[in-house]
Amino acid sequence: MSEADHCAAQKWTELELLPEWDEEYYDVYTAKKHGKWVMLKTLKAAYKDDPRFQAMLEKEFDVRYNLAHPGIVMINDLEEVPGLGLCIITDDVYGDSLRKLIDSGRAGPEHVEKVCTQLVDALDYIQRNHVVHFPVRPETIVFTENIGNLKLIDVGFDQREHLTPADASEDIYMFGKVLRELTDVVPGSPARLRRIADKCLSQNPRDRYRSVHELRMALASRSDNRLYMAIIVFLLVMIALLVWFNSGVAPHRPSSLTLVPQLAVSWFGFGQH
Repeated sequence: MSEADHCAAQKWTELELLPEWDEEYYDVYTAKKHGKWVMLKTLKAAYKDDPRFQAMLEKEFDVRYNLAHPGIVMINDLEEVPGLGLCIITDDVYGDSLRKLIDSGRAGPEHVEKVCTQLVDALDYIQRNHVVHFPVRPETIVFTENIGNLKLIDVGFDQREHLTPADASEDIYMFGKVLRELTDVVPGSPARLRRIADKCLSQNPRDRYRSVHELRMALASRSDNRLYMAIIVFLLVMIALLVWFNSGVAPHRPSSLTLVPQLAVSWFGFGQH
């Protein structure tokens, strides 16, 4: 063994395949690099010698290297690892996949909550950065061991100028599958969440939520329409107060009450010339 090969072998230690985190084209490993835990993604043996898949691996590195979001596993490097070949090096994510939690009966309300918040935030970030990715699945959603934060490990392989409506709709559909499976196994899951999952899973894309923003509003039990109605009601009340205070039937106004119409005039420009 040459000195360079010996140094490389010393650099990488404790390599271990993680079968439950396998992706369609990749094997996923955990390892130590200079004594620090990291994760490795490398092409499966069937694709290692195919230039098309080699280009796909390099493209994924280019796309993901500048992404930074707490719900996405960070990429650190792209390099040759002895015995594995070219690998994407990412932060270590020590924890359990959502698939493992579901299959072992350990999925709970806290996981439902984080899927409805942290996963939606990650999907929103991915879409705003126009990243094309493989479908989100319980196998690619990981909850860290100590804090239980949600991390996506299979984030994207291409970046476009714009995503198509079909791309966005597919994300909402796959989110619905994850949410539906999770609520089916977690006792006490709100029926409202199952209805949201069913809407995401509508066979006709037009019947699904139109955007991640609309999905987020539904999960938060809010809607833009309700917000607009609240604003309209507030404006109508302020106008009614202004008209009443300036009518002949209003009683003499103590100085403390004159503040309301004055504020209305100031805020909305009534009576200004």
